[in-house]
Amino acid sequence: MNRQEAIAAFAAERAILQAKGVVLPGVTMYVPDEYRHNFALAMDAQPTLSTDPNSAIPAMLTTMIDPDVIRILMAPLAMAEILGERKKGDWLTETDMFPVVEMTGEVSSYGDFNNNGRAGINMNWPQFQSYLFQTFTNYGERELERAGLAKINYVSELDQSAAYQLNQYSNLTYAFGVAGLQNYGILNNPYLAAYLTPATKAAGGTTWFTAGGAPNATANEVYNDIATLIQSLIVKSAGNLNAKSKYTLALSPGSEQALTFANTFGVFVEDLLKKGYPGLTVKSAPQYGQQSTTNPQGYSTAGNAVQLIADSIQGQQVVYAAFTEKMRAHKIIPGASSWMQKKTSGTWGTILRMPVGVAGMIGI
Repeated sequence: MNRQEAIAAFAAERAILQAKGVVLPGVTMYVPDEYRHNFALAMDAQPTLSTDPNSAIPAMLTTMIDPDVIRILMAPLAMAEILGERKKGDWLTETDMFPVVEMTGEVSSYGDFNNNGRAGINMNWPQFQSYLFQTFTNYGERELERAGLAKINYVSELDQSAAYQLNQYSNLTYAFGVAGLQNYGILNNPYLAAYLTPATKAAGGTTWFTAGGAPNATANEVYNDIATLIQSLIVKSAGNLNAKSKYTLALSPGSEQALTFANTFGVFVEDLLKKGYPGLTVKSAPQYGQQSTTNPQGYSTAGNAVQLIADSIQGQQVVYAAFTEKMRAHKIIPGASSWMQKKTSGTWGTILRMPVGVAGMIGI
């Protein structure tokens, strides 16, 4: 029996062998006579294989899954850290009304029978509106077990993702509010004073860095831009704020690098600020960066922004971020072979109580 006959014979009997329980998926023929009678040939060195060519074991036998899960990096959620955050009301609260009292009146010359002079107050009731938003987690039985084969705690990962999505949106409202509602962010609140323009730098333009990322301003020029912001608050507050008051300087992570610029005496900008304004704290968030394809949450395409926020004026907090519910987990709804759960959050955006305590500059 030659090779062709061996192939034909095995093909004709393959079904018979399978019916008897002999399944040989990789075999294509019987051993031909030319191989059978050539005892000089070793069976592991035949010139023509009877099975499919292979020289390795299944790759899965040499593959492992690392137990440390790598999570994709997301932009930091820093607005609550910059502004401070507090809970106001609950998910049933739709409007927050703030009583504002302004003292009025006049004095008059004294006289035993004079009835002049009057002390009074003027009241206003500005309002803010809350906004509720939600997300869902969905998972099936087979989905859970398949993820378990890969050592992934699927439900836990989904819950973390849902919490992050809600927190991420809250962070965005703290910066920009919610369009169509009386719900404003710290960067675009309509009651804020107009953003200032930075001074023109000796190297040209107003920015602290060039488009390529090289320094475009000297240490003194960066310091002077920040000093301009502080001076504007001191003037606007009629002296209620001064150089020793507590402030938060909020800017983008990229702009923060300018605080490492050194002057001709080797003194860094951050050291100059500590000396001149001991109550100043520096914090950063991506939303203060220029809006671009790589930073879609940036405030403006006009350039990087910076804000100087006073902590308080006459004991009254200037601004804070607020929420109704950080996360309300609703009941788990079972399906035939799956589950789903809604999670809800609520935000007031940023509560700006004293606009006179915030100054901004754009184009740095």
